[in-house]
Amino acid sequence: MVLELYLDLLSQPCRAIYIFAKKNGIPFQMHTVELREGEHLSDAFAQVNPMKKVPAMKDDDFTLSESVAILLYLTHKYKVPDHWYPRELQARARVDEYLAWQHTALRRSCLRALWQKMMIPVFLGEQVPSETLTATLAELDVNLQVLEDKFLQDKAFLIGPRISLADLVAVTEVMHHKSTFPEVTPFTVDYTLSHQSTIKKMTHRHPYKPF
Repeated sequence: MVLELYLDLLSQPCRAIYIFAKKNGIPFQMHTVELREGEHLSDAFAQVNPMKKVPAMKDDDFTLSESVAILLYLTHKYKVPDHWYPRELQARARVDEYLAWQHTALRRSCLRALWQKMMIPVFLGEQVPSETLTATLAELDVNLQVLEDKFLQDKAFLIGPRISLADLVAVTEVMHHKSTFPEVTPFTVDYTLSHQSTIKKMTHRHPYKPF
């Protein structure tokens, strides 16, 4: 049976999986789970992922959730180029290091900034207290600086000269607001102004588009 992916491409982790599968020629059937319609909360989807979150994957009778776990499963099952998740021990450890860090650092602060600066005001019509937003943007600035100083440095990609899973996860995160809501007046990226050169560097070197 064909691999089944349960995704909503509004979601950064879902886009990372979708891009990876498409670019590596992995055959799959996509089931769109509309987050804005609450489809992830349905009893039907809970049969696939009891945690009621996307992304989720079904491979015959094996189901899996969590984006990093799914990406690693796909790298192990399919013959993808080694640069995505290198066999060399220390290079692989660097990919693992970034994936472990981003989940509670860059991912968390980017998502909070997106909600507080755009989603809540635009879609809920409410304003987030300025002190809350200031603290969130300050945290995001710190994490972007770590991305620059520790991980990217002066390298072509986060791990070295070739793209890896770390880059795919990172670039879909920092471009999240642009990929998801291009029609909305700028998720004014004042929080990233001091990091624009790094973001441009990453996105220009990344050969893949979300759709």
